[in-house]
Amino acid sequence: MKKSFVIVVVLALASVGALYSLPKGLVQNDDKRKLATNQPPKRGSETPAQAQAAASKMHANALPAADQQAVNRLQGQFGSATGAEKIALADQLSEKLASLNRFDSAAYYAEQAALLDPSAERWLKTADQYYQAFTFAIDEAKGVKLAEKTREYYQKVLKQNPNLLTAKTNLAMTYMASETPMQGIALLREVLEQDPDNEGALFNLGMLSMRSNQYAKAVERFERILRNDANNARAQFYLGISYAELGRKVEARRWLESVRKLEKDPTIQAGVDEYLKKLEE
Repeated sequence: MKKSFVIVVVLALASVGALYSLPKGLVQNDDKRKLATNQPPKRGSETPAQAQAAASKMHANALPAADQQAVNRLQGQFGSATGAEKIALADQLSEKLASLNRFDSAAYYAEQAALLDPSAERWLKTADQYYQAFTFAIDEAKGVKLAEKTREYYQKVLKQNPNLLTAKTNLAMTYMASETPMQGIALLREVLEQDPDNEGALFNLGMLSMRSNQYAKAVERFERILRNDANNARAQFYLGISYAELGRKVEARRWLESVRKLEKDPTIQAGVDEYLKKLEE
């Protein structure tokens, strides 16, 4: 791979954002992650004040004043509530914070509701919220902790229902941020044994093939997605990049131009345009 093209890949990947990427930590750091030594408070042992502090400290960037006031009000009510009211407030906080893109805080409150009212449905919601937070995590240590939380709750869900393939696919990706990444690949292959056209497993294996410079394998996986979902823009995007890396510029241009027609987001358009310019060199 040419160094100049690598630079463009990194810049364009940053511009197209989370919609088109693996979890941030997986893209940014190829080294094996080390588990953090500092442990969070024992689950369920937080005082109301500690619970509020734990959630409020998750983000350094301030929310707009009106949103912050709404969150503060709900957190205050949550801290003093009990029983069904506390569960309802945890749900409200989780939904509110997710709408504000505070995904780790949203996951925290989804977990509080699950601890107060354990059920497979709540475990799945908590796992999904933690997975979303993991997907957006940039800080390595935070990513490790979020991956651990995600695994904990998906494992609870899968113990009861091992055929939830989306849960198994997401669980697999958290192992890529651990000391045992092959465990994740094995899970993705299990998913494909059950469902050979599973989009999530094919996409993630395609991305992992790209990371290991196995672009021919990546092409196979993205093309399989497109056989079942012809307008899948993110599969088209990475198929185009894989073809570019294989030196097949005609096919690369075809798929990238298709993405440009499908996606109207200006940041995605800009990322695609950068790749197309490099193909002209």
